[in-house]
Amino acid sequence: MLLSDDITLPCGLRFPNRLAKAAMAESMAPDSHNPDDKFLIAYREWAEGGWGNVMVSQIYLGGPADVQIPTKPSERLQEIWKAWAETCQRQGTPTLVQLCHPGRQSPPGAGQRSFFSKTIAPSAVKLDFGHGLLTRAMALVLFGTPREMTLSDINEAIEQFVAGAKQSHVAGFKGVELHGAHGYLLAQFLSPKSNIRQDEFGGSPAKRAEIVLRIIRRIREETSKEFCIGIKLNSVDASDSGSLEDIMEQIGLIDDAGIDFVEISGGTYEKPLTFQDSEVGAPNPGSKTSSSSPNAVVKTSTLQREAFFLSFAQTVRQRFPSLILMVTGGFRTRLGMEAALQSGACDLIGIARPAAVIPQLPKEIILNTQVKDEDANIHLKPFAVSKFVRLLIWLSPIRSVGAGVVSVYYASQIQRMGQGLKPVDSRV
Repeated sequence: MLLSDDITLPCGLRFPNRLAKAAMAESMAPDSHNPDDKFLIAYREWAEGGWGNVMVSQIYLGGPADVQIPTKPSERLQEIWKAWAETCQRQGTPTLVQLCHPGRQSPPGAGQRSFFSKTIAPSAVKLDFGHGLLTRAMALVLFGTPREMTLSDINEAIEQFVAGAKQSHVAGFKGVELHGAHGYLLAQFLSPKSNIRQDEFGGSPAKRAEIVLRIIRRIREETSKEFCIGIKLNSVDASDSGSLEDIMEQIGLIDDAGIDFVEISGGTYEKPLTFQDSEVGAPNPGSKTSSSSPNAVVKTSTLQREAFFLSFAQTVRQRFPSLILMVTGGFRTRLGMEAALQSGACDLIGIARPAAVIPQLPKEIILNTQVKDEDANIHLKPFAVSKFVRLLIWLSPIRSVGAGVVSVYYASQIQRMGQGLKPVDSRV
């Protein structure tokens, strides 16, 4: 089956199979914001799981318990990072670090910002959670209106991404992924809704992508040609032809800049598509088949239901046939994953939340030839929350509150792994 085939990226990095443990925020960094033993213990589980690629946490302060790239790493801190990289890759699984800057999505209490200091963004455009009075009030308290970045701010942000890549390279990680999705800083630059600048970093699709292009070029200068550079981007609804053409132009520029792969996902704090209850809160029985053949036919409806962003990936594939594409979001069966690869729409399958519940998912289920196709699934049960929490979610006018509860639950499973405990098995 294609899932077990290896793949080599343009930089020469080889993934032993097509399953990638996508990056997730662990939310377990100590006050120093440096990785500690908990990270080594958790990532050892994924290292032994038979993944083709593992991506570590989002390296930014989007929350108080995130890992931070050190400005001037001490010798001791360098040793910690090297131990982290070695742990991740001890079984031969190449590991990338996802680099992320939250921009206007940095909440109060994250990092060294005071409660009243403004976040930064390409333009002074606040997050839009809706037009209700309560909604706007909550958004103002949570995030406020960002300060438009100066050219100096932008250059500093570029160098922060470069510093993160250099630190990852020195530590022994095989590459980095730039987080340009989910409404974070790079996504804010790429979008005309949040970037209304009229300078070298805004005003056209190409100029809005300029910060990404400069980051890619600078990372190449500071690391090596063998160091992998990927980027995570949001999918775009094909019905929005203007946005679709904009992102296609930007992907073309990013491809020309020498990107090694593009991961396609979706959702933002404003519209948390990847955080919907239907994805993880309720069992999705999917489509079953009695065939145990890897080439068994999967209904189109099943594939569409599983792979949330496959349609957009197919559009990207038509425009850029040689670009390595990874799709993350919704895959729950071996047959669905295999069909996505066979369709040619993507080259890699990204798995996030199921990997927090079943860290050795490839070895135990998906790539295990002893497990029949009809049994090779990872449907998850709803997780229990208190009536009070359910009431808060129901009352909240901001949809991402419910998304936050879901994210916290899966982060708690990673934290259990970091304590040497087994995640709660929530398989149906």
